[in-house]
Amino acid sequence: MSEVVTLRVSRSRRPDDELAATYAAHVAGDDAALTKLVDAISLIAATRTGTVIVALDGRSGAGKSTLAAQARDTLEDCVVIVGDDFYAGGSDAYWDASSPADKAAHGMDWRRQRQVLQALATGVAAHWHGYDWDAFDGRLATATTTCAPAAVVILEGAYSARPELADLLHLRVLLDTPDAVRDARLRAREGDDYVDGWMSRWADAEAHYFGNVMPRTAFDLLL
Repeated sequence: MSEVVTLRVSRSRRPDDELAATYAAHVAGDDAALTKLVDAISLIAATRTGTVIVALDGRSGAGKSTLAAQARDTLEDCVVIVGDDFYAGGSDAYWDASSPADKAAHGMDWRRQRQVLQALATGVAAHWHGYDWDAFDGRLATATTTCAPAAVVILEGAYSARPELADLLHLRVLLDTPDAVRDARLRAREGDDYVDGWMSRWADAEAHYFGNVMPRTAFDLLL
């Protein structure tokens, strides 16, 4: 049976109550950022017909998922697409041997993201199989995720504002969170060992993407 897409605020690989509580404290809502985001979306919605598609981008641990959930709950008709559903998979050895540019270009399956956004833009429900993070072996989940059309669609996740999706996006948002805050959030959510391994593999890809592919000046809204 298909299920309507729901936001996963975190996908902790260490299901520990203390870690979860610490992470929740770190990602407490930023009212100013939420207000700016909702106002910007509402302005676009008031001046055009059809679905408004928003990319909420930012580095890992920036708080994108939390902010997207808050915007969804604040706006009248809004759905959130979880960018992590479209992780391309691949072994640690494969990504470790890849350049920062290649990791930024291919770490997320933007072609599948594009198919989802195209369907929703035309008022058609979108269906996909998200990456199976529990198996973590390259497989997609067996369950089908279904997302009904909505007035506002938010694609949240790193690399979501990439140029390959630009023609479908009405608002490209960068959530620019200080590195120290991001690091604390990630360690609370995932644990030190996981974060240290992740940083060695993916930090250079994010640095390339936000430094060369989508610098701050390429975004419509900075938060």
